[in-house]
Amino acid sequence: MKKTAAIISACMLTFALSACSGSNYVMHTNDGRSIVSEGKPQTDNDTGMISYKDANGNKQQINRSDVKEMVELDK
Repeated sequence: MKKTAAIISACMLTFALSACSGSNYVMHTNDGRSIVSEGKPQTDNDTGMISYKDANGNKQQINRSDVKEMVELDK
């Protein structure tokens, strides 16, 4: 019974934390890829790079000229 309660509590905590996270964005590239970022990507005007966190939480960068459009995902 304690294992079941622990599993249910862990699931509820996961859902609560995911509801509090910021909006995700999708970037459509010129070569047809779609990249989903956690939170809003940051653009560096000096280097021309867009920095974002991917679905695994890793920091990534892509050249701004490779991105066709950036759209906020609906919750």
